[in-house]
Amino acid sequence: MRQAQDLKIVFMGTPEFAVASLQKLLDHKIPVAGVVTGPDKPSGRGLQMQPTPVKKLALQAGLPILQPEKLREAQFIQGLREWQAEVFVVVAFRILPPEVFTMPPLGTINVHASLLPKYRGAAPIQWAIINGEIETGVTTFFIEEKVDTGEMILQRKTAIGEFETAGELHDRLAVLGADLLAETLAQIAAGNVQRQRQAGEASLAPKISKETAAIDWKKSGREIFNFVRGMNPVPGAFTNWQGRNLKIFRARVYNEAAVDNEAGVVVKINVKEGELVIQTGRGHLAIDELQLEGKRRMSAAEFLRGHQIRFREKLN
Repeated sequence: MRQAQDLKIVFMGTPEFAVASLQKLLDHKIPVAGVVTGPDKPSGRGLQMQPTPVKKLALQAGLPILQPEKLREAQFIQGLREWQAEVFVVVAFRILPPEVFTMPPLGTINVHASLLPKYRGAAPIQWAIINGEIETGVTTFFIEEKVDTGEMILQRKTAIGEFETAGELHDRLAVLGADLLAETLAQIAAGNVQRQRQAGEASLAPKISKETAAIDWKKSGREIFNFVRGMNPVPGAFTNWQGRNLKIFRARVYNEAAVDNEAGVVVKINVKEGELVIQTGRGHLAIDELQLEGKRRMSAAEFLRGHQIRFREKLN
């Protein structure tokens, strides 16, 4: 019976989430014929060109790399064919055209950070938290033309912590996904994959932009609490204070039911205790960590010591 180490893989991924999966392949000595990742991009103050997180690991491992601008370009397709891989593995990459995902004889598989069919799309981790889910997980599936709809192979569930942020959950799911990938490849190599059609109510997890991160103070304290967690660390849930962008990274529901003031109004300030409490559409929200435009992230206590925010002042 074949082992995963007998397979020949092409790995496709770009961001930090995909690094754990590529590292798992390397650790398990599963042959990686090549890596496909995004183009280098300018970053930092000097806007110097920087490789993707996946490219950095691929370079360290001495793996061949392709960085196509367009996934249908002839040169890229030819380069893929020359690697003669049996399986393509996709983790946090782009939408593949049929001429790519149908190329390998044993199929193209994806590691997705949700319990499909829930949260199909680019930001499943963030939306699961924003929507107040208490459980999520990872799914491996065979890629088909319609995004995130293919036949499932394996799923693993995990609870979402009450105060867990998208960044913290991201790191846990990256490791869980890497483990599930190794199990999936073992099944593919052994020829005993149990394909399962996706069943149940589907939901979408569209890409999150900076504009998406604006706080709507008319929502309940519980909803805003989840929203802040889901936007931490990027792009960061934000509001406006005295004409400046104010990002909120950590908060907690302070009073679940209070509706005694206009939404967005400061209802409590206690400099000594570091308390900054805002009225929401239903309930109060205590802000614990925040960042004013042009400043570093800081605790509410630090912020109150250095800035004049007034009782009944309104955040927009």
